[in-house]
Amino acid sequence: MSLSLGFAGSYREGDVRFLLTRLPAADFVDVKAKEALIQAGKRHYSEMLSPERAPSPRYMALFEEACRMNGERMARDCLHLAGLIAARRNGAVTLVSLVRGGTPVGVVLKRLLAKVFGRETVHYSVSIVRDRGIDANALRHILAHGHAPESIVFIDGWTGKGVIARELASAVARFNAQHGVALDPGLYVLSDLAGAAFVAASCEDYLIPSSILNATVSGLISRSVLNEAIGPDDFHGCVLYEQFAGEDRSRSFVDLIESLALEQARTDGPVIAADTDAAAARSQAYIEQVRQRYGIEDVNLIKPGIGEATRVLLRRVPRLLLLRDAHSPAVAHLRLLAEEKHVPVEIDPALPYQAVSLIRSASDA
Repeated sequence: MSLSLGFAGSYREGDVRFLLTRLPAADFVDVKAKEALIQAGKRHYSEMLSPERAPSPRYMALFEEACRMNGERMARDCLHLAGLIAARRNGAVTLVSLVRGGTPVGVVLKRLLAKVFGRETVHYSVSIVRDRGIDANALRHILAHGHAPESIVFIDGWTGKGVIARELASAVARFNAQHGVALDPGLYVLSDLAGAAFVAASCEDYLIPSSILNATVSGLISRSVLNEAIGPDDFHGCVLYEQFAGEDRSRSFVDLIESLALEQARTDGPVIAADTDAAAARSQAYIEQVRQRYGIEDVNLIKPGIGEATRVLLRRVPRLLLLRDAHSPAVAHLRLLAEEKHVPVEIDPALPYQAVSLIRSASDA
């Protein structure tokens, strides 16, 4: 395989270029088998994919309700984040979103930067893998196509414990040292629960609608893959779930959020970045508390916040779902997933987040 100009997935041409290598939809690994291999240290999570399924009509109804309930809030945060980016970058902007959670946000930001702030903007979406770094081939490709290093802004949807924000910082530092450039390693997000991002529109745990779907709100692409199928000169890989085209909401979702943001742009006030210090302290204290309470040694088994809790219930082996308020509409989809997968639910009114998922240790299976 060789580097190409990327592809748009199910988004419109011009919305995004996925710098990913398309892989055949084969060699999927069962969720339980994948979990056992990961926790035994036999395979890295990025080397395997479990098959996704199309969301059920009942689950899609919860997604539509999430859009009605929090679409305007997400739109406002996208508008604020676009304003913060415009204030921190001169001239053209090169958005580099992190697959997949950052992709819909990057599409909306690209449109808002052009339409509200008059900035020439391009948007790439690239892979980053915990413990293995960002796709350096993708970054080299972006720079080789004439985008100035100082124009690059890294985008994601939210932080959970801040692992990806820290991975990004260390990976970009290595890239800068190897290539003699000065990419800004700061991460820009809508919601920074960990206090680990460089710039955030919010530090609150709210239901970002795109966080509760997988491929069908992310251009029909899978989570990224980095295994033996990926050569040294290839982008990280992915599978394109073309069979889910009938259930795809990728275009309609970003259209909705953009239109809601443009309505707010007419009356929006000054833009102020969220203060992440308190969020960082809260995150660190809670992680330590939950480790002691549930006897957890590996912090990777703790996933705080609605977005991360959803990912666990969709593609990992959950041990327990913690909710602050079982009757909150923001966690209705989590209750449904827990019911479908027979995951126990514990209510903790003192929870600093709306939801937390704990992954089952392979030694307890």
